[in-house]
Amino acid sequence: MIGYDSQEVERKVISILKILSESPQPLGARLIARQLTEQGVELGERAVRYHLKLMDERGLTRPAERWDGREITPLGVEELNNALVTDKVGFVLEKIELLAFRTSFNIEKRTGLVPVNISFFPKQRFAEALKAMKEAFKAGLCVSKLVAVAPEGERLGEVLVPKGKIGLATVCSIIINGSLLKAGVSIDSRFAGVLQIRNNRPLRFVNLIYYSGSTLDPSEVFIQAKMTDVRGVIRKGDGKVLANFREIPSQCQPSVEKVINQLKEAGLGGLIKMGNVSEAVCGIPIGLNRVGVILLGGLTPVAAAVEAGIEVENHAMSTLLEYESLRKFQGLI
Repeated sequence: MIGYDSQEVERKVISILKILSESPQPLGARLIARQLTEQGVELGERAVRYHLKLMDERGLTRPAERWDGREITPLGVEELNNALVTDKVGFVLEKIELLAFRTSFNIEKRTGLVPVNISFFPKQRFAEALKAMKEAFKAGLCVSKLVAVAPEGERLGEVLVPKGKIGLATVCSIIINGSLLKAGVSIDSRFAGVLQIRNNRPLRFVNLIYYSGSTLDPSEVFIQAKMTDVRGVIRKGDGKVLANFREIPSQCQPSVEKVINQLKEAGLGGLIKMGNVSEAVCGIPIGLNRVGVILLGGLTPVAAAVEAGIEVENHAMSTLLEYESLRKFQGLI
């Protein structure tokens, strides 16, 4: 095992683990080698077999019982989550850019792929969760009132709903990034945060995490830490919601406003506030000839369910769904 712990070899191990973790069934060395090549990792079938043997010894993988090939073990999943943390810095920003690029929603035809977050609720508490989220959707504290639902064993886009859960897809604010990208407008995604609302107006960010320096999705962190007060906004007009901060070139502001209005007509959006040229927005300084834009976090309604004491497993910016497959939230109640 000479040199096995080198960073280069470890990266190859992590690449193999990642492929196995994303596959719905065990994979053999040939298929793994092919997928590695597609990702720009040159590792032949024979070399993959060698690595798999060593990974079996470490308990990261194991031969499948009823299939040819290997599958990842719980220890392998843990290793994948913990390994090479420096390589994952800025991962969230890359995820935003990739999802925006893959968004194919056509504003005029109202067809194409829309980016979504996926939340898993315990089956026995889903009706309770819907009740907890109902007022948030009714109050417009959502990117869209369109959602998708799937039971255990079925998929929402590329995501499989686990046993004992019901999956809920909520539209992600990246729909604006993707639509602007298609319109030829550049947008700078800076951070996600917890935005304080006072008298139903945005006041200031009380917590924030910059995308470029994070290995975790900020919205998932804020929800898990129970740092929101969505129900306070609903009941009194005072509370805290999830929000994302973007910047655009001032010359593009008319185009941005046009796209956002078109999205709104299609039941998509999430704009909280657009500032003035070079002026701070909710306490956040803005660069010269730039405009600050605050977007509502797509998981804000789900945060209301967590505030009600319901256990939720969130996967922000998770996948894409066809716009036509979405339905109104109110139809679920």
